[in-house]
Amino acid sequence: MALSVAVLAGGVGAARFLEGLVRVVPAENVTVIGNTGDDLELHGLAICPDLDTVTYTLAGLSDPERGWGLANESFHALDALRKFSEDTWFQLGDRDLATHIFRSSLLRSGFPLSEVTVRVTRALGIASKLLPMSDNTVRTWLDTEIGQLDFQTYFVKTRAEPEVRGVEFVGANEASPAPGVLDAIMQADAVIIAPSNPIISVGPILAVPGIRDALRETSAPVVAVSPIVGGQAVKGPAAAMMTSLGHGASATAVAGLYEDFLNIFVLDEVDADSEAAVEELGMRVVVCPTMMTGMPEKEALARVVMEAAAS
Repeated sequence: MALSVAVLAGGVGAARFLEGLVRVVPAENVTVIGNTGDDLELHGLAICPDLDTVTYTLAGLSDPERGWGLANESFHALDALRKFSEDTWFQLGDRDLATHIFRSSLLRSGFPLSEVTVRVTRALGIASKLLPMSDNTVRTWLDTEIGQLDFQTYFVKTRAEPEVRGVEFVGANEASPAPGVLDAIMQADAVIIAPSNPIISVGPILAVPGIRDALRETSAPVVAVSPIVGGQAVKGPAAAMMTSLGHGASATAVAGLYEDFLNIFVLDEVDADSEAAVEELGMRVVVCPTMMTGMPEKEALARVVMEAAAS
């Protein structure tokens, strides 16, 4: 097995994959580079949904049904807040608020997000390293049929229903990778693109100057797991978004978005007939079950990915 692994990660799909990965590779050898394009400030608090989903999952604290937030959560504070504000569409649990309060306090004190994230993960006993893609502010904005929407308004408030016509990562051009991000990619024995939405989960990470170049230049094999199975997103709006943006909802289309740096692409058995088309893009294809319905499936997928990288 590889000695060190770097993983580019979005939220729920990536977190589920990471659950299996840390059972195949020593957790302390895994560095996760997380998407912060989904971040927002609400009620005076800095909220990092994708970083928190990965954190709670690796800590064994996440809600297994929803895939996000904390298990056995209550929402008394949010219920009380409705007496003062109508802006309560974003679900913040009572114990989840502690994370945001702690993060916000440290950020206001001048600590960068990367240092704050280290403190959060250490406090929760996580052995893996979790890095935000950047300490600079980058936000995903979507051009939709009802106008410009920040990501969380689109995804949560409007339930991802408006058709997406364009995507912009505001602030990305001026951002720089967080400390340790480029080293993690360049020094890894394997780099994995987790099964996350390629447009709005992996896309913001790749938009930070230097990260895509590092993926092209690293000597490590770069492996991606398709988040599209049988033309459908495993979770979330990826299929509809890729269709409306003109890419098409297919595993082959996902591979095409990573064509310039990807060495190995993992297809689900349902999409085995796409193997030749993906290979024409210049990458090796591995076909296996990719649906992570339980821990055995998560671990099995991670094992296939690592074996592919090792070979």
